Amino acid sequence: MNIIAAWISWFPPRPGQILWRMKDHVHKIHQARIKHTSTAIPKKGTIHQPLNHFDKKNDKTFPQKFFVNDVYWQSSDGPVFLYVGGEGPLSKFSLMFGHHVDMAERHGALLVSLEHRFYGESINPDGLETEKLRDLSSQQALTDLAAFHHYISRRFGLSQRNTWISFGGSYAGALSAWLRGKFPHLIYGAVASSAPVQAQLDFSSYNRVVAYSLMNEAVGGSKKCLAEVKGVFAAVEAALLMENETEVGKDFGCCETPLKPEDKMELLQSLADIFMGTVQYNEEGVAFSIAELCDIMTNKSEAFGQKEEAYDRLVKLAAMYRARENVPCLDVSHEKLVLELSNTKAASSYRQWLYQTCTEFGFYQTCEDTFCPFSRMVTLQSQTELCSRLFDIPQDSLPFRIDFTNQYYGGNRPQTQRVLYVNGNIDPWMELSVVWNDTTVDDERVILIDGTAHCMDMNSDKSMDKPALHQARKEIERRVAMWLKSAAWHHMV
Repeated sequence: MNIIAAWISWFPPRPGQILWRMKDHVHKIHQARIKHTSTAIPKKGTIHQPLNHFDKKNDKTFPQKFFVNDVYWQSSDGPVFLYVGGEGPLSKFSLMFGHHVDMAERHGALLVSLEHRFYGESINPDGLETEKLRDLSSQQALTDLAAFHHYISRRFGLSQRNTWISFGGSYAGALSAWLRGKFPHLIYGAVASSAPVQAQLDFSSYNRVVAYSLMNEAVGGSKKCLAEVKGVFAAVEAALLMENETEVGKDFGCCETPLKPEDKMELLQSLADIFMGTVQYNEEGVAFSIAELCDIMTNKSEAFGQKEEAYDRLVKLAAMYRARENVPCLDVSHEKLVLELSNTKAASSYRQWLYQTCTEFGFYQTCEDTFCPFSRMVTLQSQTELCSRLFDIPQDSLPFRIDFTNQYYGGNRPQTQRVLYVNGNIDPWMELSVVWNDTTVDDERVILIDGTAHCMDMNSDKSMDKPALHQARKEIERRVAMWLKSAAWHHMV
């Protein structure tokens, strides 16, 4: 993840606890990079939004947090850059750091951002009980953004001469694209970074990209690395099936012995998370990079003896992860996870996001095909059972819900103009984004960045970034500048 994960979001399909921990870690890294002497401190505010925009008989509201940064706004008819919040708390740093902020400074834009409903501080005051979560959806969130547009326009005396451009990454990137599609009269153009606009129940291709990236020599992978990973997960699964749970639990530093089948699955998922998170957030400050991880798994590291088996190297890799992330033990209790997800007062985003995957998106990263390098125990059935158990959503209703999402938004074949889809080619979420140009809609709507992971284009430019990433940011700004020029011309005629 990157700056995004920091503020925007990244979402695991089911609550892989290690992946969420990696997200939080990246968040802290990017906050630490912000200069505390910055003069561009955003102003925080709260607006009260209807709990249900589509039910006029319901007069209940909830408080929604937002930030405004007007330090770069040079004229009353200047553009407005809207940073879309995703499935997590919105930070003031969302308007202090990032490529969208750099562009705002150069184009004299007003910067605004809105926290997604039911995340962070923008929680329904009645709690997160299942019946209350019915007001949590992407459709409600988009209407929140439309209402926020109206609020900001009144507060700052804006008119049609103020061109709005939206920005977002990951789920918030999808929202950015959908906002332009559903409210084209409000949003002139949208940048959608690593945006999974195609809902998918069985997201098996996620791990297919992970496998590809682990053997991609350009980012430090190799065929040997992938082979070692496949072999070692087969060995761990075999050890668990042979009822060596106590030994395996000790080897990998589990908080409890994985005796139940669901606990064994949690352990295997946690180990897979280390690899999945490494690929998704490659070179973003998580425990390992792909190159380092593959060096360890192929026995190139000096820390390992030449005769050590792959199983032992995975054991040490897990220990290194726990040490670097300050995790005393791996929590593999499925029942404990269910209890946490059942907590309607929890401060985390686990419960809300899982609800959205059950009702709208799927995104379940399964491991049932031959391309997956991890355990076949991570099945669609094992992941979707939480929908029925926690929210009383029948598993057989999920395909219908996901089909509706794709029909409503257009999936990965949207007919929306002036939306720029930006993806890195080692990011697994690229599989659900738009990665080809359609000349019937827009001549150039896709930027694919070689050797780049999730949402990295959203960071500010750094000298050590790959040339392809530098070039991508230049192209993003070229497109934004073109939109602003086009909008200005339309306002003149």
